[in-house]
Amino acid sequence: MLHVKTPEEVLALIDQEFAPLGAAETVSLTAAMGRVLAEDIAATEYVPDFDRSTVDGYAVRAKDTFGCTDAIPAILPLQGEVLMGEGAEFALNPEECVAVPTGGAVPKGADSVVMVEYTEDYGDGTIGISKSVAPGQNMIFRGDDVFPGKVVLEKGRVLSSQDIGALAAIGRVQVPVAKKLKIGVISTGDELVPPEQTPGPGQVRDVNSPMLEAMLTAFGAEVINYGIVIDDEALLSEKVHKAVSECDAVLLSGGSSVGVKDAACRIIESMGELLMHGIAIKPGKPTILGKAGSKPLVGLPGHPVAAYFITKIFILPLLCRLTGRKQESYTTTARVTESISANHGRAQVHCCRLESRDGVLWASPIRGKSGLITTLAGADGYFIIDRDCEGLPQGAQVQVFVGE
Repeated sequence: MLHVKTPEEVLALIDQEFAPLGAAETVSLTAAMGRVLAEDIAATEYVPDFDRSTVDGYAVRAKDTFGCTDAIPAILPLQGEVLMGEGAEFALNPEECVAVPTGGAVPKGADSVVMVEYTEDYGDGTIGISKSVAPGQNMIFRGDDVFPGKVVLEKGRVLSSQDIGALAAIGRVQVPVAKKLKIGVISTGDELVPPEQTPGPGQVRDVNSPMLEAMLTAFGAEVINYGIVIDDEALLSEKVHKAVSECDAVLLSGGSSVGVKDAACRIIESMGELLMHGIAIKPGKPTILGKAGSKPLVGLPGHPVAAYFITKIFILPLLCRLTGRKQESYTTTARVTESISANHGRAQVHCCRLESRDGVLWASPIRGKSGLITTLAGADGYFIIDRDCEGLPQGAQVQVFVGE
């Protein structure tokens, strides 16, 4: 009989038993996309390094424009012009103006820029200004973006395209990132055949290996697929030992239920420590977690939907723990379209489709069993009914986890 842990206890156990590996490497800026930042990145210079205009117009002292209108413009002598890509080598004189382009340097002494649309060049060396500006208007000041010592990106962040732009702006072309995790995936079962093979009587295609490989690759891990192993304890033990020697973590799918052929639990225990066998969740109750040294060994249920949800809810947080990656989840609030009964004592996970009606977001549960992978294929997300809840009435609000 399984001695199950609650989902909260499992997540706490992961934090307790596993620590960030701390392995890091330096990659080029162009190779850093999607990688996990291994340390805080602080600026060493000002960005921008000079006061800049955000519009085409004239740099002025704001007080020299106060009170001007179309009828009574402020008339200021044109002191000069700043060209794009050149510094402002002179200071603005009081009660004068300087022509500046968008992105151009603003001379010292100026505290604002008047848009060219609110000016008129009289052709005699003077500029008429018909709309006043406030100090700082239409300008970016030196260091407004970043300044020396400011942390631009924090450790544990998964670098996005905009992050790459920020790193380029501060001149960081070599980026410290966590090394990619190497994850071994093994499918077990006499009934399994590869996806490219036509199943015979009593056989099914292996869904879990390609599904897990896709999930782990999207996470940013390097996956080694060790193929299908029949229900032979000696063969499975040999394959698991090989995977542990070559990888940072190993996932076995199938062979996690209690039964005479279920060797995964015994093998994991023989290699190190069995941390738990069973989670109070549906689907996915017969999940195994152990470790060989510091390396996680996970026995996933063979049913694809159960394997998917256990990976989403528990394994990806475990991998975040190993890499120091900040965990991210995206949720939205919706109302269930029908009443749902729940299995008291176990958290219950439901796939759903989302639909907006009259400004209200509704979640329609997708009915199916844990062995039917097509219940996932049309889903927009999933929600979890707490293990202490016996069900939800129609219209009840739920938090839907969305996205990949």
